[in-house]
Amino acid sequence: MRRSVIAVAVLVVVAAGVFFWLHSRGREETDDAQVDGRITQIAARVGGTVTKVSVDNNLRVDGGAVLVQIDPRDYQIAVDRARAELADARATAAAARTGVPIAQVETRAGVSNASGSVEQAEAGVTGAQQEIEVAQANFAAAQAHKRERDAAATKASRDVERLRALVDKDEIPRQQFDAAVASADAARAAAEAAGSEVTAAQSGITVAQQRAAQARATATQARAGLATAQTAPQQLLVTQARAAAAEARVKQAEAELAQAELNLAHTTIQAPGPGVISRKSVEPGQVIQPGQPLMALVDLEDVWITANFKETQLASMQPGQKATVEVDALGGREFEGHVDSIAAATGAKFSLLPPENATGNFVKVVQRIPVKIVLEAGQDPGHLLRPGMSVTPTVRIR
Repeated sequence: MRRSVIAVAVLVVVAAGVFFWLHSRGREETDDAQVDGRITQIAARVGGTVTKVSVDNNLRVDGGAVLVQIDPRDYQIAVDRARAELADARATAAAARTGVPIAQVETRAGVSNASGSVEQAEAGVTGAQQEIEVAQANFAAAQAHKRERDAAATKASRDVERLRALVDKDEIPRQQFDAAVASADAARAAAEAAGSEVTAAQSGITVAQQRAAQARATATQARAGLATAQTAPQQLLVTQARAAAAEARVKQAEAELAQAELNLAHTTIQAPGPGVISRKSVEPGQVIQPGQPLMALVDLEDVWITANFKETQLASMQPGQKATVEVDALGGREFEGHVDSIAAATGAKFSLLPPENATGNFVKVVQRIPVKIVLEAGQDPGHLLRPGMSVTPTVRIR
């Protein structure tokens, strides 16, 4: 009887061992695992004085909820200044754009008018030169005529003197002498008139020369105007460049306004998504700097398991395999999931001081590789799983 009991007991133990071996052969388990999740560090984008803190530690918030309010007055002033500068830049650009077509019209008209003025002025110079030549010819003719009149007056005066002696001797009639005197007087009058003509001709030369000088000055001025008008295309390019610069200033002012408005919007710090507030380190009245951490936001909507399996356990493990996760904090409650991915390197390679096996004495150590296990949806409606909790995952590799 005793032998029968012992035999039955041995069979039970052997059967249990075989069952356990068969059961464990298709599973890989580790207790080096924990719950992971997204922890977002909330930091300030702009500096300033905190006027309001709307949350506290361990408070659940929705996405878009206001967390911290920074005094916006300085940033509102910056926005108003940027808007004024943008309005000024747009007005300047509008004036510059208006000047471009005006400059184009003036360029075409200016060259044409200047060319006509030069032609007219050069024609005036030619006409004035011709007037000088005519005046000089008149002066020469008046001088010749005066010489003739002077000669005639001299001859008439001599005839009077010669006849005076004869009339005194009564050798000639008195009538003949009087006729000679009259002729002499007429000759002197003609000589004086010829002198006046010479003077007038000389004045004509002076007037013609003055007109010629004025015409040459006008021609010089017209040529200078033409030279200036011929530079109008370059001036048009300058006008167009100024208009382009004004347009660029508008773009710059628009960018400055956009930056000022963005800074103003950043004075209200909002939650990027739903989660629980943790490690809050900001209070009203505190002066904060850009980039300063204020709190952490823990997303409990999307958590996963990071299991650090030994490298010897990964021979048959691959994404998609079913897994069971036992949570210590929940009294061993199990959750269903599956292998999502296997890390590309061991955990030691991502450490602050990774081991260097090429130096010193080498001791072989079994490494661990992180495996991401994703839980099936709908198993944790109360969000009981928190990042950092210890778990024991079991992956069914067969």
